[in-house]
Amino acid sequence: MSATATLTSTPAPPSVLLAHHLKELRLPTCLREYERLAQLCAQEGVDHVRYLLRLVELELIDRERRLIERRIKAARFPTPKSLDAFDFLAIPSVNKPLVMDLARGGYIDRHENIIAVGNSGTGKSHLALGLGLAACQRGYAVLWTSAAALVNTLIEARDEKHLLRYQKSLAKVQLLIVDELGFVPLSKTGAELLFEVFSQRHERGSTLVTSNLPFDEWTEVFGSQRLTGALLDRLTHHVHLLTCNGDSYRLADAKRRRAKPTTKTTDDA
Repeated sequence: MSATATLTSTPAPPSVLLAHHLKELRLPTCLREYERLAQLCAQEGVDHVRYLLRLVELELIDRERRLIERRIKAARFPTPKSLDAFDFLAIPSVNKPLVMDLARGGYIDRHENIIAVGNSGTGKSHLALGLGLAACQRGYAVLWTSAAALVNTLIEARDEKHLLRYQKSLAKVQLLIVDELGFVPLSKTGAELLFEVFSQRHERGSTLVTSNLPFDEWTEVFGSQRLTGALLDRLTHHVHLLTCNGDSYRLADAKRRRAKPTTKTTDDA
């Protein structure tokens, strides 16, 4: 008579099952912290409800941090700069209370625009970066681009027959930051495509534009007084204007660095 072997499976330890379930539920912070926090709560005499509360709070905090990091990455900032690092004393024409109020993000909910105008080197891009970073931290979808890069991408999208898809992706962005409008004149096609982007966002999304040109010189960029007038009509309908006039603090900072005495590494003879 042949014997049949009976196979019995050994149940996995609870810690292994818990780790598996936490991975399935996509709770990486709970997985990482539950043992350490359990030991700490046991030492403190904390009950199971407060233990779970602490653990879930850690997960929520870490999840928000990861979301912010993803939004910042998706924004494609050339370099992260905060408003805390902006020297308002160097550019006194900038309305600091207005900037700090804008950093709260209410203008994005209201689909209002920001235009920062001023000389080169007076902090327009820094302000735009700081406001964009603040928007990411408050949960808004942001995209940063220079005017020239945006126009080039629009022309490429048109030539490759996916302009509509790209325009729809831009429309989903809650804050579109267009830097350096006016540094180079646009072709007729480029100007019309850029106008279409601004027109589609009118009262549907917020746009932040930086420019070294006053409004009466924007015709030089767009090449058409009619197009420029229509563009300004849409951009300035609900707008917060940041005036950045004064001497270039980039140039002033470079002069200060050059003026610093060098530290001698050897004793004088």
